Amino acid sequence: MNIDELCINTIRMLSVDMVEEANSGHPGMPMGAAPMAYVLWTRFLKHNPENPKWHDRDRFVLSAGHGSALLYSLLYLTGYDLPIEEIKRFRQWGSKTPGHIEYGDTPGVECTTGPLGQGFGMGVGMAIAERFFAAKFNQPGHEIVNHFTYVIVSDGDLMEGIASEAASLAGHFKLGKLICLYDNNHISLSGETKLTFTEDVCKRFEAYGWHIQNVEDGNDIEAVSRAIKKAQEETERPSLISVRTHIGYGSPHRQDTFEVHGSPLGHDEVTATKKNLGWPLEPKFYIPKEALTQSRKAVDRGARLESEWKEKFNSYRKTYPELASEWDNMMNFKFPDTWDKDIPVFPPDTKGIATRAASGKVMNEIAKHIPSLIGGSADLNPSTNTELKEKGNFQFPDSADKNVQGAASGEWGYGGANIAFGVREHAMGSISNGMALHGGLIPFAGTFLIFSDYMRPAVRLAALMKLHVIYVFTHDSLALGEDGPTHQPVEQLSSLRAMPGLTVVRPADANEAAKAWEIAVTHKHGPVALIFTRQKVPVIDRDKYESAEGVKRGGYILADSAPHKPDVILIAAGSEVHIALEAYERLKTEKIKARVVNMASWELFEEQSEDYKNKVLPSDIKARVSVEAGSTHGWHKYSGLDGIAIGIDHFGASAPGEILLEKFGFTAENIINKARILLAG
Repeated sequence: MNIDELCINTIRMLSVDMVEEANSGHPGMPMGAAPMAYVLWTRFLKHNPENPKWHDRDRFVLSAGHGSALLYSLLYLTGYDLPIEEIKRFRQWGSKTPGHIEYGDTPGVECTTGPLGQGFGMGVGMAIAERFFAAKFNQPGHEIVNHFTYVIVSDGDLMEGIASEAASLAGHFKLGKLICLYDNNHISLSGETKLTFTEDVCKRFEAYGWHIQNVEDGNDIEAVSRAIKKAQEETERPSLISVRTHIGYGSPHRQDTFEVHGSPLGHDEVTATKKNLGWPLEPKFYIPKEALTQSRKAVDRGARLESEWKEKFNSYRKTYPELASEWDNMMNFKFPDTWDKDIPVFPPDTKGIATRAASGKVMNEIAKHIPSLIGGSADLNPSTNTELKEKGNFQFPDSADKNVQGAASGEWGYGGANIAFGVREHAMGSISNGMALHGGLIPFAGTFLIFSDYMRPAVRLAALMKLHVIYVFTHDSLALGEDGPTHQPVEQLSSLRAMPGLTVVRPADANEAAKAWEIAVTHKHGPVALIFTRQKVPVIDRDKYESAEGVKRGGYILADSAPHKPDVILIAAGSEVHIALEAYERLKTEKIKARVVNMASWELFEEQSEDYKNKVLPSDIKARVSVEAGSTHGWHKYSGLDGIAIGIDHFGASAPGEILLEKFGFTAENIINKARILLAG
């Protein structure tokens, strides 16, 4: 066999041996997709195995994350810091080769994949980031941003609704540097795709505005190579290359069957496959020296490519020192010392302001000093207040009417920081992840809290990958009123708080909204969900009550009976803090000593020292009432088994918000009554 075939079979059999050694995994996809992956990685992919974080590298996403053995084989063979010992420990405790691809575990892995369709959406986000940086920094004769995003997708990826959402938006934005290779093997996990997936995928993507090509034989590496080259030459449409492959290629009895999708071949079939491909039966994990030498050429090639780029950037720095400095700051997330100097301070106001409105004012001031902030909403900017004024709209430069109604102010083009996601919450979440993974950007995504459910899988992956993504969730309770129970969140807060790695902040007023944004911008080890009201809430008088800085500790004593020990503790979050404060003032007139604890963020509170937490919620004070216009699930952690949780554990109704709050017991009178019950013993 020639050197290309030898390398391709090395990828196949290394993948097979990984799965066999673990007695667990998905051998079929790596066996069928090995040729196109080999062509992409050795002839086209711009990467440096010795520096997986080089800024101008091409991004590669294996959206079909179950085929992880394929990527691990490529990473090992091309010289990444992934020793053969880790290949042999596939799917084992503490290995760098987990069953589905996980960002941060393995050098060279660009994102966590496995939940199908997510990688596709993240690839769109990476391509958006590339176009944004190219528009912002490239200058005539000085092109420092020019890389492709490649995604290998499966039929399962393209069945998922998120792929349709993301593909539609990618076509609209004309992301010509996004190239997706479709592993079209006609087989899914439980059978042939003709059972469920008989649409013309290529025509669907053509309707989205994509450039379409078909490769009839996935083993024809020259045909694959020609298709990728044509895709690179197409500058105004993303590309889909449908490659007809054969799942489990080379297996005499399992090729083209669903059985090979997610189960080891077994000893006898591995033997038969090796014989069929002319491969030595022993040793396991056999790697021909010629194949390794050929594959490792990627190391020298990558070092040369990065060195050439560094020379370009050095020239760029001399010619455009200010832009180069801004590039450095963005890539290293270095903010100016005065980034927060223009954040507004809101004076006390009993009529108040909706925290969503305060959020809009705050984020616009922050964006003036932090160019990394980029994002938008699911067609809800006027309601979520997530438009960045005068920051332009991310669009294909010549594609739209600049006077279109509803557009943010500023210029149209790839340098715009406002992304109109349309009514595509799930894609918005995944695309935001891709932008964060690309590097240099802090993406935000806005929608109503109730619709966070539509993007939950992407939020979960952001938490799993510890990405710096900010969610702006408004209309945070049944107080939104007349839109009724379909739009009134009940269980969403509890559900989001249950997600590991996600920090949820629900501020009580405008100044706490400002502090919440400060938390979100500086919190770099995971996503942050900011929860804001639709309705106006009073701006708390901080001369009378504690400073809004307390929000940064998650929970803090807002009002107290000091120097006297409180008889009862009222714990609240968000808009319900004001009801708790009203109850507190009325209890004082009854000579009942109360404390109000603002529990704006459970996660941040739990990060505090035990001494601090015990100071805020002393264990010997059992009379506690928690108040939140959402599910009571979880609140007994703070109200205690002897306390009372005021909440709503059923769906809401359509009526004015103030009526709903009264009918469902979110009143100072109800809090006072519950406190009296507790104190009466």
